[in-house]
Amino acid sequence: MSDEVKVFIVGIAGAVGSRLARLLVLAGDQVDGLYRRPEQGERLAADNIHATLGDLTRLDVPALADLLHGTDVVVFAAGAGGEGGAGATTAIDGAGLTTAIEAARLAGTRRLVLVSVFPEAWRGREVSATFEHYIAVKKKAEAELAATDLDWVILRPAALTDEPGTGRISLASALIHTEITRDDVAATLAGLVHTPGIRHKILELTEGSTPITDAVREHTTTG
Repeated sequence: MSDEVKVFIVGIAGAVGSRLARLLVLAGDQVDGLYRRPEQGERLAADNIHATLGDLTRLDVPALADLLHGTDVVVFAAGAGGEGGAGATTAIDGAGLTTAIEAARLAGTRRLVLVSVFPEAWRGREVSATFEHYIAVKKKAEAELAATDLDWVILRPAALTDEPGTGRISLASALIHTEITRDDVAATLAGLVHTPGIRHKILELTEGSTPITDAVREHTTTG
C-alpha cells in the first residue's frame, strides 16, 4: 500500500466519521463515504470532503461495491445512534455491516475497520431494552467480521465524549470501560488506516497516557 490511502467511510457524516474524514484529507488521502441527507453533504463539502449521497439500508451489494472500486480500506463507522429503535439498529449496525463485507469482497478491498463498542458498556447501570439490543447486534457484527478472510480490525471505543482530544490513549486487547473523546477515536482510526500491519485484532480504546502513534504502533503484526 502506498503512503496515500484510498478510504471509504460508511457513516462519514457521523460524529466520528466526519472527524476521521477531516484527518485523512489533511494527510493527503483519497476519501469517500456514504451520507444520507443533503445537508450532511453540504457540511462535508465545506470541509473539502468528497462523499456520496446514499442510504446503506437501501443499497445492495453490487451498488456499494461499485462505490468501493479501488478502495484500500473501508471504515465502518455507521450506526443508528438510538434513532429508529431496534429495527434501525438491526438494519444499519447489523445488516449494513453484512452488506459492507460482501461489497468489499466483490470490489477486491481487503481491509475493513469496524467501529464497535465495549461489550460491557454501562454494566451496573439501568439500560433500556433498545440498548441491550444494540449491544447484541454489535457483538453479532463483530463475530461475522472476525469469521471472514478480510484483513479486519475491530475497534471498541469506551463511552464517547465531545471534549477536545488529548492525543493520548490506552489501546489494548482488554481494558476497563471508561471514556474517550471522539477526537481521539478518529485519530486512532486514522492511525489504524495507515498501519496495514495491524490486522485480525480486536482492540479496546480508552483515555490514557500513551501517544496515539505509539499506541497504534505497538499492535503492528510482525512476520
